[in-house]
Amino acid sequence: MTLWVFGYGSLMWNPGFDVDERVIATLHGFHRSFCMRSIHHRGTVEKPGLVLALDALKDATCDGLALRVPDDQADQTLDYLRERELISSAYVEKTLDLQLRDRRHVQAVSYVVDPHHVQYCGGLALEEQARIIATAVGGRGPNTEYLFNTAAHLTELGIEDTDLTWLSQRVRALV
Repeated sequence: MTLWVFGYGSLMWNPGFDVDERVIATLHGFHRSFCMRSIHHRGTVEKPGLVLALDALKDATCDGLALRVPDDQADQTLDYLRERELISSAYVEKTLDLQLRDRRHVQAVSYVVDPHHVQYCGGLALEEQARIIATAVGGRGPNTEYLFNTAAHLTELGIEDTDLTWLSQRVRALV
């Protein structure tokens, strides 16, 4: 079985599993957004941080990386991803259609936010996001590290995300 995973945030720079192929890909109907409060990895229950999620939005697109897993590691990779991504059930695992930069179409495991979950916080103003990210720290480190690494990898890949670029610059000014 061929397993593809869509990375739009930390999976782009820290997948945590072996990857046989990386291809820039576009997902339709969702946008990358700091719309999930992080109470484990990049914040705490007392002082939540923010992490990226795929938030459904008509006519939106999200560019990221399609990651093809070695065939003999598909099951263990799914187990790993479920342990990592489904820690609080704020993400929902879906298999979604991606268009790869080389024009292939694949189905990829993707983690999208549940807009009814208590950790969902879509629609926060960018300034409020920046202030939260500037000070939050969780089990995997500072929220700033998560933002800066994601923004740097998007730039490296030639993927434009104006919100993340603005947030990165604003958070650097705040810290």
